Amino acid sequence: MKTSDFYYDLPKELIAQSPAAVRSGSRLLVYNRKTKQIEDRIFSDIIDYLNPGDVLVRNTTRVIPARLYGKREGTGGQMEFLLLKRLDERHWECLVKPGRKALPGRTFDINEELSATVTECLPDGNRIICLNYDGIFEEILDRAGEVPLPPYITEKLEDKSRYQTVYAHENGSAAAPTAGLHFTDELLGRIAEKGIDIVDVLLHVGLGTFRPVSVENIEEHHMHSEYYCCTEEAAARINAARKAGGRIIAVGTTSCRTLESITDDEGVVHAGSGNTEIFITPGYRFKAVDALITNFHLPESTLLMLISAFSSREEVMRIYKHAVEERYRFFSFGDASFFI
Repeated sequence: MKTSDFYYDLPKELIAQSPAAVRSGSRLLVYNRKTKQIEDRIFSDIIDYLNPGDVLVRNTTRVIPARLYGKREGTGGQMEFLLLKRLDERHWECLVKPGRKALPGRTFDINEELSATVTECLPDGNRIICLNYDGIFEEILDRAGEVPLPPYITEKLEDKSRYQTVYAHENGSAAAPTAGLHFTDELLGRIAEKGIDIVDVLLHVGLGTFRPVSVENIEEHHMHSEYYCCTEEAAARINAARKAGGRIIAVGTTSCRTLESITDDEGVVHAGSGNTEIFITPGYRFKAVDALITNFHLPESTLLMLISAFSSREEVMRIYKHAVEERYRFFSFGDASFFI
């Protein structure tokens, strides 16, 4: 298939620049894959579509203040770093701008506590940097960095907690798993009381969120790896629910990609951790996920291709046309969809 097969027209004013006033007050488009019916609801109504015995699988990653601005030692030249993947205690893979000045051996001062030395140029243009500091890294990073909002959000975010899920606790992402932004503690409590098990997995969102598909043949696109983890307990609970006839419902494409990376052809989820480069496109046979909660994604993006694999490209284009006509809000701070 071609990248252009996943293009759709989106009026600029439908790109959400700020979160909804109340997390669970966002709109929810519900799509039934069997009947092909579309319903327009409010996100808090999602509980009406969840059944006792289902499992809601969510990603507990937390966005770090991964955008750093530095000045080159000696010259004062400006450099922007976007931390993408931690390699060890001090080394990170990152995006840099401007790349022509980020040469190995050059050091850039971030603030009085932190500096970054470029150690390696990677074939795709990314850099490996070594962060130099004394003290507790997380505290230093909180003072030195900024939360990296996507480039299509141009308004200032007044409340930084709105770009974190209420259940985020494992530092490591360069972007939020945005489907989870709609949940409140109160709604999650009601879901649990109804008999739906809520299970946590982890995937640190990295480069794939920021890099567009630049090839016309989607089979030639290379997904960068992202770290995931699923505990023995989480795997056992998911497997038990499936054996008992419950549905596995992924909160977002990150939870979906994690589950599909650790599930065998018999539908059994295996605990473990590592890096996944899974790229899900139409024709893929889902092994774990029965239903999917997700936001509305950019044209020609890998996430839109994943959604099209879960339903069909033609149906997704119809759904998105409906969402545009009904003035849904799109992308990270936008409304949600639920594919059942």
